[in-house]
Amino acid sequence: MGRVDVRIKVSNWFDVEKLAVGETDSAPRSAEVEAMVDAGAVRLYPKASVIRDLGLRHIDDISSRTMANVTVQRRVFTPVDLEINGRSGRFGVVAVSGGLLNIVGQIPLEELDWGGDCQGHKLIPNPEHKHGELCDDF
Repeated sequence: MGRVDVRIKVSNWFDVEKLAVGETDSAPRSAEVEAMVDAGAVRLYPKASVIRDLGLRHIDDISSRTMANVTVQRRVFTPVDLEINGRSGRFGVVAVSGGLLNIVGQIPLEELDWGGDCQGHKLIPNPEHKHGELCDDF
């Protein structure tokens, strides 16, 4: 097994929205950073520095179970536009503590139709969708 790292772009969704409705003509606050793909994680977990640089606002708290089977409280922040290799979507942000890496979990991967190739150390398009990104909505 190998690790999969990927370059991601995250943008403050509130800024994206304001631009879309004409309330501003300023570019959204954005950051391009390295992230670890972790299919065992669920959500998008950027570092505190990324959350701060994007100007995200704390909106909720959740209980979260760690890999050590310990329940902790984590802070939830306003959404971001997450772009990975040209595919993008809007996702909530959960803060992680300490020196952890930026982490992309299963929900963003599923929605953007990416899978991890651990041996090749890269993301691959979902092999079941031969003609590109596809969302199975029911």
